[in-house]
Amino acid sequence: QVQLVESGGGSVQAGGSLRLSCAASGRTLRTYFVGWFRQAPGKEREFVARINFSGDLNTYYADSVKGRFTSSRDVAKNTVYLQMDRLKPEDTAVYYCAADPSGLGSNYHYWGQGTQVTVSS
Repeated sequence: QVQLVESGGGSVQAGGSLRLSCAASGRTLRTYFVGWFRQAPGKEREFVARINFSGDLNTYYADSVKGRFTSSRDVAKNTVYLQMDRLKPEDTAVYYCAADPSGLGSNYHYWGQGTQVTVSS
């Protein structure tokens, strides 16, 4: 069993930056994939980024955020981060982190509660 808690959301003007944190407890994320997703009102949940917690060699980003968002992890803190730069109003959404215990990056069994990101123009 893994519990995930997102933090770091807030309001920022277009072009600004935020860093989201996803703190895990209950189990180490060492063998997990961790994904970032977002959902805006009236829209489907969409994939944002994925990181292999064992290292930085298998990080993948959606085209909409590629070059602007960077995911990383701190093994000692059992935490994954999403650095968001050059934010756009269309990035406004609730952001969720999720953990995939299968290690395949496609079975996100554990989800956090989400954190709101609002980008104003």
